[in-house]
Amino acid sequence: GRDGEGHITRLDSDGNVVDATWVEGLNAPKGLRSHDGTLWVADIDRVVGFSIETGEIVSEVTIDGAIFLNDVAIGDDGTVYVSDTLTTTIYAVMNGSALVFAQGNELEHPNGLLVDGDRLIVGAWGMPNDDFSTDVPGRLFALNLETAEKTLITEDPLGNIDGVESDGRGGFIVSDYQAGTVMQITASGDIIQLQQFGPGAADLAYIPEGNVLMVPHMNENRVVAYDVSDAIQ
Repeated sequence: GRDGEGHITRLDSDGNVVDATWVEGLNAPKGLRSHDGTLWVADIDRVVGFSIETGEIVSEVTIDGAIFLNDVAIGDDGTVYVSDTLTTTIYAVMNGSALVFAQGNELEHPNGLLVDGDRLIVGAWGMPNDDFSTDVPGRLFALNLETAEKTLITEDPLGNIDGVESDGRGGFIVSDYQAGTVMQITASGDIIQLQQFGPGAADLAYIPEGNVLMVPHMNENRVVAYDVSDAIQ
């Protein structure tokens, strides 16, 4: 939603609605991560923290110059990393203030983020055209959390990457929003297609115990859980 109408709905493990307006006061919420009892949300030009217990705002940081804050990741020290896809910037939010962590075309218009040990895993969209299509899509790469040095995980362009999660095996699960593909990038670098959907497969979740893949299908306004045990490696 927009103009203060955005909210987050809470579901139980079976997909039933527990609280239709669990978190309110948002504009166009996108990336979500939880850490130490706080749910962190990217909301256009601000990062908002909510108490998971009460649903009330506990932190709100507006980022000057931000246009399209997208995904969030949380470091062990509580630092919130958030991507701004359109300005090809990643910010670090800590103690109520935001700093530029990394910026520039080498970030390939970052979208999905995940903290993995001492590095930030980045799923890039690629340079977007006016309709968000890309002539060259993005790659999956890592940034050192101390130096922001970039290391490629996929040498070649992979897709319009949206969601990035750990596969629990040393690799990653990623979604290509435009192509509707969900892939596993194994620890050895193999690329395995897990599911093929229509466009709109967005920021996903993955539960290694049980090999459960949860995919929001944005164009269909639904969230679906899949068992990918037969495909995961």
